[in-house]
Amino acid sequence: MARRKEPKIPDAILDQLLAGADPKTAFDPNGLLDELKKALAERALNAEMDHHLGNGESGNSRNGYGKKTVTTETSRIELDIPRDRQSTFDPQLIAKYQRRFPGFDEKIISMYARGMSVREIVGHLRDLYGVDVSPELISAVTDAVLDEVAAWQARPLEPVYPLVFFDALRVKIRDEGLVRNKAVHIALGVRADGTKEILGLWLEQNEGAKFWLRVMNEMKFRGVEDILIAIVDGLKGFPEAIVAVFPEATVQTCIVHLLRHSLDFVSYKDRKAVAAALKGVYRAKDAADGEAALAAFEAGAWGQKYPAIVQSWRRAWAEVFPFYAFHPDVRRLIYTTNAIEALNSKLRRAVRARGHFPTDEAAMKLLFLVLNRSEKEWTMPAREWSIAKAQFAILFGERFTRAMA
Repeated sequence: MARRKEPKIPDAILDQLLAGADPKTAFDPNGLLDELKKALAERALNAEMDHHLGNGESGNSRNGYGKKTVTTETSRIELDIPRDRQSTFDPQLIAKYQRRFPGFDEKIISMYARGMSVREIVGHLRDLYGVDVSPELISAVTDAVLDEVAAWQARPLEPVYPLVFFDALRVKIRDEGLVRNKAVHIALGVRADGTKEILGLWLEQNEGAKFWLRVMNEMKFRGVEDILIAIVDGLKGFPEAIVAVFPEATVQTCIVHLLRHSLDFVSYKDRKAVAAALKGVYRAKDAADGEAALAAFEAGAWGQKYPAIVQSWRRAWAEVFPFYAFHPDVRRLIYTTNAIEALNSKLRRAVRARGHFPTDEAAMKLLFLVLNRSEKEWTMPAREWSIAKAQFAILFGERFTRAMA
């Protein structure tokens, strides 16, 4: 039985309904109804054909229409695609081999960046929009981001960063038939105006001095000439690698990471009391008072019960020392990698939805999308930044004023 032909919308009514409509945005979920989307797209395609034939190709003319079903963000629509006799027409609105309308891929990538798995995206599109897509299509769309990741990882950086926070999180990745824990290292830079920028992502199973030296050299190759303060979390071989490439950089241990490491030695029932006792060390007025407070802790009951705590602080003291030179408001900026920890919490939520990744590239793809989305939310510097700038100008002189230029 022949399919009933849908009634055609009169041209005069279409002119009113489509007045001012943009073919590329009309396919948004809150855009036009399907009938109008189809009408607008076909009008745009016919206008493209008129322009193509108007270029004066000898002997070329229209040759009817072909059918093509395209997927939008909300539905599937069958379009009548104009053809020409010489088959040289290549429409721009919806290309020859394109089956998804502009905006559909961006919708998939947005859902993926919010931590949804491939199967969840498939179910979401089916339940809300009645659109069936395969998991392979979702993977293909998101894989297109890998070129963008490579370009982003190689982009030029600022010559000077007053602050750079370095941190890592663990992800599970299938490698040679086994699921292994690998570390994804993140560098978060703070520019002279207080705004933040993700400088890069590096994935490595084993970290050490050679790995960190490679990371520092890569940053230098991309244009970084100086780092005023590098805040690290006690990673092995890291301070040496930083000063090998940026010899004037001040390396500051993240105090919060040092505290957490200290409490690893402590039984659960004693942790609150030990943490309170250590406040005297990192809240001291200056380095001399800090050393005195550490000595007092060592001689006290908690230092006697947990001697490994004092040993760990003394080993890291060279990277704790710079912290005391700053105003208390500035210390809040540098005593912790909270700026990057907040970012890591978003990354961990997305990672938990996956369980483990099939490849390194799959992990980098997701993390890049989450970071890219998070960066767009950063519009204002930290409230302590105006005080920090004045402090940095005094402590670092021309090195900081270069960053302001």
